[in-house]
Amino acid sequence: MFFRCTGPPIPREVKQAEILEHDLWGTGGPQYAPQEYQSYKFALRKAKDDLIRESSKFFLFRDYGYVQAELRALLKEGERLRIAIQNRKDSRASGVERQIAAAQARIEKLGRLASTVNEGYLARRTLTKAGVALIEADLLHKKGEFDSAQERFNRLNGYLGDAQETLAPIFTRYTDQTQIAKWRRWVEETVSESRNRGSVAIVVSKIDRRLILYQTGSLFKSYPIAIGRNGSSSKLHAGDRATPEGKYWIVRKLSMSKYYKALLINYPNEDDKDMFVSAKKRGKIPRSVGIGGRVEIHGGGKDGMTYGCIALDNDHMDEIFAMVDVGTNVTIVGSTDDDNDISSALEGL
Repeated sequence: MFFRCTGPPIPREVKQAEILEHDLWGTGGPQYAPQEYQSYKFALRKAKDDLIRESSKFFLFRDYGYVQAELRALLKEGERLRIAIQNRKDSRASGVERQIAAAQARIEKLGRLASTVNEGYLARRTLTKAGVALIEADLLHKKGEFDSAQERFNRLNGYLGDAQETLAPIFTRYTDQTQIAKWRRWVEETVSESRNRGSVAIVVSKIDRRLILYQTGSLFKSYPIAIGRNGSSSKLHAGDRATPEGKYWIVRKLSMSKYYKALLINYPNEDDKDMFVSAKKRGKIPRSVGIGGRVEIHGGGKDGMTYGCIALDNDHMDEIFAMVDVGTNVTIVGSTDDDNDISSALEGL
């Protein structure tokens, strides 16, 4: 007769606990529950040490009962931790998804704003970079790499901040009630003078990209136009590619010019000169730069951007050229409407 010297079997829970530890690591334990994961590893190591100590005893004296109890408690804690990690991952994923949706909405909003002004081309470049960062963040989010996705979001928010900063000075002007009231007063004075004199007058709305022709104080016709590359800003000096704002008049009619026919206005007027001197004193304009001149309403086409002039299609230029004379009032404003394209687009930004 043979006597088996095997003793009690090693608890199968030890293997289960090891497999669970590997699963917890793979599901992101070190990232989403670092302290609890480390506690699990410590408890598993202790249970395995206890198992080694018990196994070193003479087989008749081995008792794995307390080790088995440790491991079973550890397995319960590990399952609870697995659920907690998954919940935290789901919560993090939902947070990233909300960030993605918010960033997408902000990019679209700023894109619409940038499209309302010629100066938006600078912001659109930055928004393109933001769009790329958003795509990268979304891909990383789908792979569960949330820290890397967050890094892309930080970069994206920087781009959005730069785009908004580029556009802010323009948007401030087009939502400033005092500024809009001044523009509106200029137009009202111009239309009133047209009515009183029985004359023709021109009003240019830069935000609407329209030239409006008045006859005896009544709207006669409206034409689409192009303005300066930086046309939404008020012109300060030569070469700034901005379209001036103010009350002017036609000083010369040119039946032939570089851009078909042209109407030269009296820019700079006295207000323009005062603004130029003030800006120079404040260091806003380099000392070597002059105030500029030769701002025209000319043909050549409404599509595109100018160096600061107002451009129309040639057939429209023919109509206007035939109706106006030297001395005709020309008033150029940003907008006369509180609810203009910019103020409407800014809502909810």
